[in-house]
Amino acid sequence: MNAPVTPADIAAAARRIEGRVLRTPTLRSGTLSQITGAEIWIKFENHQFVASFKERGALNKLSQLSPDERKRGVIAMSAGNHAQAVAYHASRLGIAATIVMPKATPNAKVARTRDHGARVILEGETLAESAAFARTLAEKEALVFVHPYDDPAIIAGQGTLALEMLADVPELDTLVIPVGGGGMIAGSTIAAKSIKPAIDIYGVEVSAFAAAAQRKAGLPIRTGGPTIAEGIAVAEIGKLTWPVIERDVREVLVVDELDVERAIVLLIEIEKTVSEGAGATGLAAVLAHPDRFRGRKVGLVLCGGNIDTRILSSVLLRGLARDGRLVRLSVDIADRPGALAELAQRIGAGGGNIVEIEHQRIFTEKSAKSVTVDTTIEVVDRAAGEVLVADLAAAGFATRRI
Repeated sequence: MNAPVTPADIAAAARRIEGRVLRTPTLRSGTLSQITGAEIWIKFENHQFVASFKERGALNKLSQLSPDERKRGVIAMSAGNHAQAVAYHASRLGIAATIVMPKATPNAKVARTRDHGARVILEGETLAESAAFARTLAEKEALVFVHPYDDPAIIAGQGTLALEMLADVPELDTLVIPVGGGGMIAGSTIAAKSIKPAIDIYGVEVSAFAAAAQRKAGLPIRTGGPTIAEGIAVAEIGKLTWPVIERDVREVLVVDELDVERAIVLLIEIEKTVSEGAGATGLAAVLAHPDRFRGRKVGLVLCGGNIDTRILSSVLLRGLARDGRLVRLSVDIADRPGALAELAQRIGAGGGNIVEIEHQRIFTEKSAKSVTVDTTIEVVDRAAGEVLVADLAAAGFATRRI
């Protein structure tokens, strides 16, 4: 079975993009290593100019276009990161770029793609629909189609990140790589196996888009649904990338949305770095499947940091709630002057910080002489929240968790 690219192709791509794409660091995380029981090394591809590994493949592809192809211009379909990478490097090379994006693409990714000078067209509910439209437009306008993953030049470019990881940390024995269409994991697997044949490669997908895991298990492909990891929300694995995954990737792990959210929160709190959903799936996989990685030297690819700020805010607050550091209570108090102040004083004395508070006099079945107060409170940890609830009850406040 032939690979879509050779190690020599990837080495050539590395030379081609050198100095024009950031050589991102691969750093050890002591705290995440303690939490997971594995020695965790992170490749920070969110440090790229467009905050994604996609720059590698895009630049490698665009650099090899003929003068006639450059003059005609390029078109790509993408949920965001490939779009930004193509738009950015096309602009640098003086190539006109058209990008077709699904209608539900986060606003931040759409805006950044336009900022790089590309013509952006929002078309289709899924990547597949966007791709069909893009191919039709490519034929109509004689544009060069730049596929996000099923292209040898793209695959070779993405594989350069694995060359860098193993050059920086030769002792790595495991790589965990997000899987969308498979360009990154195919290129990285070919590169890594050429240097260290015994290295274990794990892919990771989210439950709503687990095409590679389903194919490996011999199951029918069923994908679709909302996911925070829209960067890898691909309905089917690429024709060029699948043979590599089938042959050389040890296992494709599946994580759920809460696993990904937890990983995003940990990366911010521990590594002080922002990851989009797809970028956090590698850590999510290690957290969700600890027995596979305990005691191993694991390289994770934080492949992108383009997350919508509203979504990020929601993820962080949801994380605080799951950890018990945010509690929401409904408390009945007397409808008299000073009663609310007494409640607030009691909460403060118990170490709680009121984040939100709302009086409810109308939509309640309680006495007209009482008021229901719904409040969100920040506490140190889950145990402190339990102590606060018990303290309020002991002080005579009828308290219920919401």
